[in-house]
Amino acid sequence: MKILVADDDAVSRLLLQRMLRTTDFEVITAKDGLEAIQILSRDDGPRLVLLDWTMPGLSGLEVCRAIRGGLRKAYIYIALLTSKDSKEDLVAGLEAGADDYLTKPCHPEELLARLRTGLRILQLEDILIEAHEKMRKHAARDPLTQLLNRGAIFDVLAAKMSNRTIPAAQFSVMLCDLDHFKMINDTYGHAVGDEVLREVALRLKNNVRNGTVGRYGGEEFLLLLDGCGPEHLATVSTRICDAVRSLPVQTSVGPLYLTISCGALPFVQEMADRGPEAVVEEADRRLYQGKRNGRNQAVVAAADLVTA
Repeated sequence: MKILVADDDAVSRLLLQRMLRTTDFEVITAKDGLEAIQILSRDDGPRLVLLDWTMPGLSGLEVCRAIRGGLRKAYIYIALLTSKDSKEDLVAGLEAGADDYLTKPCHPEELLARLRTGLRILQLEDILIEAHEKMRKHAARDPLTQLLNRGAIFDVLAAKMSNRTIPAAQFSVMLCDLDHFKMINDTYGHAVGDEVLREVALRLKNNVRNGTVGRYGGEEFLLLLDGCGPEHLATVSTRICDAVRSLPVQTSVGPLYLTISCGALPFVQEMADRGPEAVVEEADRRLYQGKRNGRNQAVVAAADLVTA
């Protein structure tokens, strides 16, 4: 792991480097507080710091405060180095954001022991962050289909709608509903219905070349089609319908032929202030128009008809 040694005294820097030369640490040095800040600001900067209290430009305490003020997302473990040894100084250093406090001159074995403590803390933080990320991703997924769930796909839609670079960030919205899905559940049971949903989810995901697919609820799916404008939406909608109806879904009770109905509309900038729910409602109206017209089809709204 990288470690930053920040000290304005060249002799002190050299001594600390010699203490650390037999370790696995990659030592980086800074001659003052400003240089320390520059190094620590980098995304790949050190996360373990030996920081001299008294330096020109920025003192060790000021560097501590800058780090704890949000210099970088990753946690940085700070050990302050100083000749000050009063309780007041110790408290001041810890309150500024230091994790540890060593009095100069450092004893080599004590220094290494404290650094190993800092390393354990950073490793523990990495484990916690990884676990949190796994939980976050799990919470955003529909457990049956492994697509984004309703809340997560709405978050993606809201983020796209807030992007003011349209048409550079052009996209379309499509709401899809399996036809006669209730009949499948009633006839073959919910276990077979789950098999159908998993396969349809896979087909939709495989046929959305650029964009995001989420399970909107039940047998409904919400598709966000990146780079798909009015001129391409009808073709893409037909491809989505064909992906479901072209081949039977192989289930535990045999092959089942399915169709899907879709409502689609290109997103236009005038819709940006209406909220994602309003946009999905627009797609839903087209979806049920397709249902009324006999199902197994996509109804696509023209761009000039979705802003009223």
